[in-house]
Amino acid sequence: MKDVLKRRSVFCPHLRGKQYGEEEGFMLPVDDGLFADTFSDDSVYKFIGQELKISQVFSANLGVAAPVWDAALHLCRYFEENSLNLKGKRIIELGAGTGIVGILAARLGADVTLTDLPLAVPQLQSNVSANMPSSGWPSVAPSVLPLSWGQDQHIFPMDWDLVLGADIVYLSETYPLLLDTLVHLCKDRAVVYLSSKMREEHGTPGFYGDTLPQRFHVKLEHRDPTQNINIYSATLRGKQ
Repeated sequence: MKDVLKRRSVFCPHLRGKQYGEEEGFMLPVDDGLFADTFSDDSVYKFIGQELKISQVFSANLGVAAPVWDAALHLCRYFEENSLNLKGKRIIELGAGTGIVGILAARLGADVTLTDLPLAVPQLQSNVSANMPSSGWPSVAPSVLPLSWGQDQHIFPMDWDLVLGADIVYLSETYPLLLDTLVHLCKDRAVVYLSSKMREEHGTPGFYGDTLPQRFHVKLEHRDPTQNINIYSATLRGKQ
């Protein structure tokens, strides 16, 4: 990986923030000429007394998995402001991208499994390694595994305490696959926390208003009207 990447302090507004996030399809095309270089941008974030060093690997292959999205920062901040006790919790994060949410949970003592599509796994593994505390992980080191919604969720256990996702609701064709995956992971007792930019053009409100309630009790926990970001909790119907 180090032989491929050029680590530079580069800010590309067309790749980060709203301009990148609002690109049609939310996926960069695979084009060998799209970038002169593949590069990473390293940033430091602080939540709940934890300093997280997160590398964002911008390349045509990673697409939306590369950046730290605002919805992920909102979910981290939600944990901070609500003093959620994550110590000892079994947590799985879907579409983890950079891994910032799950890594924060692991630093707070949770047993965390980070998942995303196979192309995102190296970035996740790199960020996990970069954030190991000097005294070691409070519980266990986070696991990093590939997970394609609707295909291989059945190889994962169902005894999670929490299922997390940040800005993973943006492609309507994936919504049934995401729902099936959530149902499987929550069959025991898990509580889902999802943080999303509410993009009308991609049917995000419809997922929370129509699709997710088909199988889950859904509650709006927090809304930021300035950034149009909502945080929801959900529990599988028929479960306490």
